[in-house]
Amino acid sequence: MIGDPGPLKKALEEAVGNAVSGKRIAVAFSGGLDSGIVAAFAKEHAEEATLYTVGSENSHDIKEALTSAEELGMRPVTILITEDDVMEGLREMIRLTGTKDPVTLSFELPLFHVCKNCEEDEILSGLGADELFAGYSKYIGLGKDDLRKSLEEDTRKLLENTLPHERRIAEHFGKRMFYPFLDDMVVKEARSLEMSGAVPTDDPMSRKRPLREVSDMIGCHGISAKEKKAAQYGSGSMGIIRKVCRKNNITYAELIEAICKEVG
Repeated sequence: MIGDPGPLKKALEEAVGNAVSGKRIAVAFSGGLDSGIVAAFAKEHAEEATLYTVGSENSHDIKEALTSAEELGMRPVTILITEDDVMEGLREMIRLTGTKDPVTLSFELPLFHVCKNCEEDEILSGLGADELFAGYSKYIGLGKDDLRKSLEEDTRKLLENTLPHERRIAEHFGKRMFYPFLDDMVVKEARSLEMSGAVPTDDPMSRKRPLREVSDMIGCHGISAKEKKAAQYGSGSMGIIRKVCRKNNITYAELIEAICKEVG
């Protein structure tokens, strides 16, 4: 355990409650730890919360989301994506936001399709958990000081680059985004944790350990045991992109470059 998870749980629940109280809310839901926690709190505070999961047929996220939705006792909606959907999403994101980074574009494809397809006007996201609670494999083995610096730098990039991209997409579809993990009180609790216990190891369960403790605390034991899988891989969108690239005998970077020229 990394200290008492109670204050972090309280901060997260308040952040979600403030965002969704009395509303019909969509949850961008991969079935994993981050979106699972915000979904659990949304269930308690929203008028109605629906889980939207984007993925190709038989993708990891689709399967995981169904089991997690059952544990939560919430309504899941599956948005299946095809090659045409992925290409449309890439073109539209580049046109709307000017984003040209291939990694960002592939990562953001699921959210694009949630914004496009969900019925609700407001969307709850688990974005920010990886940057606050050391969810990425690149953090494995870092010393306390290096880990803290890396987390702070990645959080800065998230705020300066990723959030404007997502909000522009949401606005295009008439939606509004909420990010409970980026709430000031949640960030404060995250930064107050003892970093020696937060450093991830090769054990997948060591990543985002404080959030796993919160998930266990609220009774979501199956969700607390979920392993990290990046959105572009869990959704299958990267698999579709690679298929397109093989078919056209080009790299992913070349594909993005061609789309940029196409959309001007």
